[in-house]
Amino acid sequence: MRIAIIGGGIGGLTAALALRQFGFEPEIFEQAPELLEVGAAILMWPNAMRVLHRLGLAEVVRQHGAVLEQALWLRHDGRQLNRFALPKTDEPAVALHRADLQELLVAALPRESIHLGQVFDRFEQRQQDLVAHFTSGASTECDVLIGADGLHSRARLQLLNDGQPMDRGYIAWRGVTPHTPKSLPPASAIEIHGNGQRFGIGPLGSGKIGWWCSVNKTADSAQTGTIANARRDVSRSPLSQDHEATRERLLKLFEGWCEPVSELIRATPLAALVRNPVFDRPPVRKWGTGALTLLGDAIHPMTPNLGQGGCLAIEDAAILARCLTKYASNAQNGNDPGPTQVALRRFATLRYSRTATVARFSRLYGVVGQWESPPAVKVRHMLLSTVPRRLVKNLLRWVFDYDAYGVRI
Repeated sequence: MRIAIIGGGIGGLTAALALRQFGFEPEIFEQAPELLEVGAAILMWPNAMRVLHRLGLAEVVRQHGAVLEQALWLRHDGRQLNRFALPKTDEPAVALHRADLQELLVAALPRESIHLGQVFDRFEQRQQDLVAHFTSGASTECDVLIGADGLHSRARLQLLNDGQPMDRGYIAWRGVTPHTPKSLPPASAIEIHGNGQRFGIGPLGSGKIGWWCSVNKTADSAQTGTIANARRDVSRSPLSQDHEATRERLLKLFEGWCEPVSELIRATPLAALVRNPVFDRPPVRKWGTGALTLLGDAIHPMTPNLGQGGCLAIEDAAILARCLTKYASNAQNGNDPGPTQVALRRFATLRYSRTATVARFSRLYGVVGQWESPPAVKVRHMLLSTVPRRLVKNLLRWVFDYDAYGVRI
């Protein structure tokens, strides 16, 4: 079976590994000339680690990252709102640098199966197979095309033409620093809440700390304008001006917050800092047509609030590989595309409810987390400080206990 994967991100790479485990030989087509991930951390919660374990990568991921054992919610002045232990499962929760995870996935694949500099343009469904066309004029014929090309997926655009993703009104910054503040408790994920702003911190292993912050667009825009005016007469290179303005903007936005917030901002190489507006999309039931299916952020992008975007893409990869395996014996060489299409539609059916539910929780958590008015902030503090730990544990277990290899196909 000829399988082409559009996109060499976490979802596409994991899909290729999961498929190869069942004897397929998929080809990955990535638009970037190099596979580079910089500046950001990624969480591999137990539901994703369970898949990585089956792919033989769980142990090396643990070695490159840091295991998380507890989570803390704090006020911006450092006062603790709540603290709870993460549920004990068969696999740990691991935080690591996204670049490290990508390197591990790439290293587990044959290099000749990854084709770089291939910008996907469109797909063409034929009677017995499908053709993926690239902007270079090249094309490839396949029996299955997997669109794992991210938030701004061109495969999705052709399939659904449902417009741009939805802007949720706040900006997320993500950074990694080799500096570990002494004040940080070990093995802890920390989220600090203010008025329309949040700051998150967690260990990544090898002495690195990953952090993120989110700011409502109104505050970010106002601060950008202030810093731009202040920098107008500074005679330095444009690049250094931009980096200094970024650092100054973040320090101003989080002025007066508890440590180690400013300490981490000052210690981070901002050239690799990632800044993204926060987007997602409403769930849709149509994940593909014919021999095409979408996967990961291409079909169910979600806000980063629960750290589940990459995890759900990894789940997708395992379920898709299992669905294709179940029907593969009747669909070899494209002689009978029917069973393959049944497998792809079954994959979508199995994944719709879970991905839609997690995305909805993530969106809601972000809405509450970005509350800005003093009365709303007081309500949020009360909710976070009084929520029963057992309830939090049960919600986390619902997410963490999912086993992509135990789902009935």
